[in-house]
Amino acid sequence: MKKKIENAGNPLKKTYGKEKKTILQHAKELAQMLLVVWIIISTVVEASRVPTGSMETTILPGDFLFINKFIYGPSTPRFVPYTNIELPFFRLPSFKEPAKDDIVVFKFPGYREEIEHPDITFYVKRCLAEPGDTLEVNNKVVFINGEEYKIPPRIQYRSERITPKGMVDSNIFPKGSGWNSDNYGPLVIPKEGDVIHLTLDNMQKWRTFIDREHGEKVVDISNGKILINGVETTEYTVKQDYYFMMGDNRDDSLDSRFWGFVPRDNIVGSPLIIYWSWNSEIPIFDIFKLLGSVRLDRIAKLVN
Repeated sequence: MKKKIENAGNPLKKTYGKEKKTILQHAKELAQMLLVVWIIISTVVEASRVPTGSMETTILPGDFLFINKFIYGPSTPRFVPYTNIELPFFRLPSFKEPAKDDIVVFKFPGYREEIEHPDITFYVKRCLAEPGDTLEVNNKVVFINGEEYKIPPRIQYRSERITPKGMVDSNIFPKGSGWNSDNYGPLVIPKEGDVIHLTLDNMQKWRTFIDREHGEKVVDISNGKILINGVETTEYTVKQDYYFMMGDNRDDSLDSRFWGFVPRDNIVGSPLIIYWSWNSEIPIFDIFKLLGSVRLDRIAKLVN
């Protein structure tokens, strides 16, 4: 008579199974934690490095900033980190709207004739004009609605030379304006609900603007007629508010004078504080020289 032997199982196999389950559980918890951190960073506050000198001396290249993303209305994540993949987003009500003199962080809308910039890039500039304002630059002096705009405390000009009125800069926005960066405008900043009257003469100024509002090429001219999405029209209603941004380093700033208006949807926040600063021109591999360039007087400095 054969005895029935009970198989107690392999203890090593049981131990491995428990370890695998524990590892999977930890991985799941880590993924959930990273997701929460990502949502917080995308919604409330974010760290960012300043790569250019367009806001000197208010903000210097090599300054590292904490960005307040809550002030202008927190939103769900806008893009997948470290990629150019944008996500549909929803914005919550804002505590305030961007206003003149605010230093603003925004998604770069693209160069003058780009419908959309291929890379997700964030700029920091000073807001000089709000929706509905009329902006003009007269011999480097900015006027808003006919009144001289107050001069930011740390503004700088790299050149004393003034490009005279009538000397055209072909790179200036809008295309065909006949202006230059020192003598610019007057230009009305579009606001939601504005009706733009379109003609064959002004279409080169508004074509990219309209295409950008739709996120694709929708404007066409055929047989002397203006078409938007294939429908003949002579007017266009603006879909959202816009702002005009300019750097404090007025002679060395790629800003709204060159590429146009910033839509409200592109504005993500405002710099809050400088948490670190060093000379960004020193290569990262020259670590001792880089550490020696740390600007201790700028750390913990509020941005205004």
